Amino acid sequence: MVELAGIIILGIFAQWVAWRLKLPAILPLILIGLIVGPVATLYTEDGSKLIEPIWNGEAGLFPGEGLYYFVSLAISIILFEGGLTLKRSEVSNVGPVITKLITLGTVVTFFCAGVAAHFIFGISWQMSFLFSALIIVTGPTVITPILRNIPLKKDISAILKWEGILIDPIGALVAVLVFEFISVGEGHAYTKTALIEFGKILLFGFTFGFTFAHGLAFAIKRNFIPHYLLNVVSLSVVLLVFVESDLFAHESGLLAVVVMGLVLGNMDLPNIKELLYFKESLSVLLISILFILLAANINLADLELIYTWKTALLFGIIVFLIRPLGVMLSTQGSELKVNEKLFIGWVGPRGIVAAGIASLFGSKLLARGEPGAEYITPLVFTVVLGTVLLNATTARLVAKLAGVFLKKSEGILIVGASKASRLIAQYLQRNDRHVVVIDNNPANIEKAKEHGLEAFTANIYSDTLTDNLELTDVGYLIAMTANSDINKYAIEKFRDQFGENGSFRIVDTDEMGDPEVKGRQELFSQTDDFVKFMDAVRKNPAIHEADLKDENQYQKLCERINADDDMVPLFIKDTDGELHIIPSYVRGGGAIHEGYKLVYMGKALNAERDDTQVVSLYGKPV
Repeated sequence: MVELAGIIILGIFAQWVAWRLKLPAILPLILIGLIVGPVATLYTEDGSKLIEPIWNGEAGLFPGEGLYYFVSLAISIILFEGGLTLKRSEVSNVGPVITKLITLGTVVTFFCAGVAAHFIFGISWQMSFLFSALIIVTGPTVITPILRNIPLKKDISAILKWEGILIDPIGALVAVLVFEFISVGEGHAYTKTALIEFGKILLFGFTFGFTFAHGLAFAIKRNFIPHYLLNVVSLSVVLLVFVESDLFAHESGLLAVVVMGLVLGNMDLPNIKELLYFKESLSVLLISILFILLAANINLADLELIYTWKTALLFGIIVFLIRPLGVMLSTQGSELKVNEKLFIGWVGPRGIVAAGIASLFGSKLLARGEPGAEYITPLVFTVVLGTVLLNATTARLVAKLAGVFLKKSEGILIVGASKASRLIAQYLQRNDRHVVVIDNNPANIEKAKEHGLEAFTANIYSDTLTDNLELTDVGYLIAMTANSDINKYAIEKFRDQFGENGSFRIVDTDEMGDPEVKGRQELFSQTDDFVKFMDAVRKNPAIHEADLKDENQYQKLCERINADDDMVPLFIKDTDGELHIIPSYVRGGGAIHEGYKLVYMGKALNAERDDTQVVSLYGKPV
């Protein structure tokens, strides 16, 4: 009982430590598992592990093959959740670089790492290619924490993010197929019978996954499953598919659940998000338990087996040769610069799927007496720990050395996707600024996307906003919702992450014109609240630039704009094209010179009154 409770407590503690230190969770999980497992034999009085996963006659949690069954079921759920996240639309829209990384890059890693493992350790080709298949996977759970606090160009962070997301199920599928091919070879020597067995695995894996996915989708759409049972019924169906497929064709269960997840994830289901959230939460718990168990199950003899220069050589070849080679070949002909390719080639931490499947497959093959199987688990764990540690400690430094580290974050995050926000975001985007718009209203987000804006549905009360890699270059925070409390909360909560260069909000109705307002966070003026913004954009959805000659003319134009309910001042644009928030620019002692422009929204100024040149930049429906 103490061991079971201890695993859960330590697992969740490791997840909290990872969140607090902004590290991949797999790092503290495996380290804790090693400390309470093989390392514990060095400091306990009787030389035993604090946590013994397998019953050894005196102590242990799982008798017989119980641990392998638990690991199999846990991995099946994790792989199903991974399959749910992969969308066909995302694959088609990720661009040629990411497409090549998950295809050509995968092939390069698979063959080169397999050849390296074979000749360095002298293990069989089957074991070598199983090892290489397992280290294909990077994964978002290790990439995101590493890159979260490194200001990078949007293209670089997007490539690394999508590679991790898309390669998770692909790498898992390759590893499963290689393992199954090895499994059917036992006793058949890879003859015609072996190929038939392998075909059965593919047939039943794909058939069960595809069929049960459509069956579950049919039941959900026809409301055959009550809402409160949806998550648990889905979980039971995943386990049913895994077990049933495995009964018809041994070792086909993992393939079936990956296929099932892929198919369900690309269907238009009413409750798919709720199902995904449930599977994510369940995966966090299973991962926390799983990796402490797997690391604790490693013995000192396993660690001593790879305590050799050969391991360091193989690790060096994977990190310094194979990964950069795959990236260079995949990015050939792209617009990426050499320094950007080098940085992408450096960042390639292996993830949770690699470590979990490696332990499962390694243990199964070892139990069957497959020669070389003893190397699989410790070698993969070494690559996982080594790459995570290396990238977590050096990614920021390498980004600076490679020249991809943004010294100043110029991106802009706009909270609120109203009509006025969308118009301003479009203007900023046309002026070469990276703009991201968030809102909890899906309809507003869809309209923003229709007009070419980068937008996504998000709740500012959720902590997951800071996990988004598209926001790594954001240095300005603008809150423009209709709710003043939300605006204030957004500024207070996210000022440190996204307001490096300034955090601003539109004034509350009660604050309009009050010179005693504290905080000095007003956005465009102290006389324009959300209602005035919406009135102006409803009547005249356009943004204009008025040429300025000097400070005197600027003051006159401001008076005219402030006196008209159909116009709202936005920015001062200098001769270099830089945009300045008016209140902060004026307070900072900024001067107006000839060639500057006053940017405003709404009705166009009458140029005949004082010979002001007005250029209307945007006037389309938003």
